[in-house]
Amino acid sequence: MPLNPPLADWRGKSAWLIGASSGIGQATAHALHAQGARVFVSARDGAALDAFVQSHPGAVALALDATDRAAVGASAQTVLAAGPLNLVMYCAGYYKPQRATGFDLAEMLRHNAVNYSGALHVLDALLPALLARGAGHISLISSVAGYGGLPQSLAYGPTKAALINLAETLYMDLTDTGIGVSLICPGFVQTPLTAQNQFDMPALITPEQAAQEILQGWRSGAFEIHFPKRFTRTMKALRLLPYRAYFAAVRRITSL
Repeated sequence: MPLNPPLADWRGKSAWLIGASSGIGQATAHALHAQGARVFVSARDGAALDAFVQSHPGAVALALDATDRAAVGASAQTVLAAGPLNLVMYCAGYYKPQRATGFDLAEMLRHNAVNYSGALHVLDALLPALLARGAGHISLISSVAGYGGLPQSLAYGPTKAALINLAETLYMDLTDTGIGVSLICPGFVQTPLTAQNQFDMPALITPEQAAQEILQGWRSGAFEIHFPKRFTRTMKALRLLPYRAYFAAVRRITSL
């Protein structure tokens, strides 16, 4: 039995994607538009959003910085004024590799502001309207990096772990209100963020492949949508190990 109301027919539906100027967000916006959804796209890069709108008739660009609560609130009012919102996906993300031996507080706080606090700004702006309507779907993009501690993920990983906990709690609180909640945990996807990595990324997929996995997850009513499963299942299995074995396995796999 699905954990969420399945989202299968997007004709006449609306979706707001925050973090849609590139990567998974942009590819998912493209896929939703192709299936008939009215798509609102947001990110800091206004030029990229405008280019998307020009090639996707009917799409609406709302440039914003997710760390700016007032900007998120103003854009939310624009989206809600256009009619019932069927889905919001928070896919804004920030990543810089960091280890404890090079601790950088400014970078730690920047990760938190974009990856986690930005999602809270969106919830603050939309939840009252979704609750009043008793419908809608909230989707948060986390990462397998949130499953457990990993080398070079000192700043990034904890913010993604926070999103996992947030999505789980939102689901439990909202499941009886008519509002769906889904958690998206990708492995390695070819994006501007992962382009920074200086190591081999197993099971690397394209943003377009990621978008199709996400739409399939919504279609099936899943709570957690994780992919590619040949990689994410391994990461899940690692978390079942006792810490001594987990630390040893991660060091062996990453050589770090």
